[in-house]
Amino acid sequence: MNLVRVNVHYSGRVQGVGFRYIVKSLVPGYEVLGTVKNLSDGRVEMVAEGQQVELEEFLQAIRDSGLRSNIQDENIVWGEAEDKFRGFEIIG
Repeated sequence: MNLVRVNVHYSGRVQGVGFRYIVKSLVPGYEVLGTVKNLSDGRVEMVAEGQQVELEEFLQAIRDSGLRSNIQDENIVWGEAEDKFRGFEIIG
């Protein structure tokens, strides 16, 4: 099983609208581990690990969840999994 990591910075109207909670509510439908947090500059950062196809589907589910109108930009960086997550948490 080849795991990868995706680091996504969302910008737009992504804080104060339940963004992190909606993202976390989508997790049970996917085999992903990671974190989502607010950043001090107004963006939201999500770091997730799983199989690439699963992560791509999860990212699409976030877009399709009604959050698309809040997202002005998605900066997506793919990398190697570090296997440090044990679940999916809101951390800030």
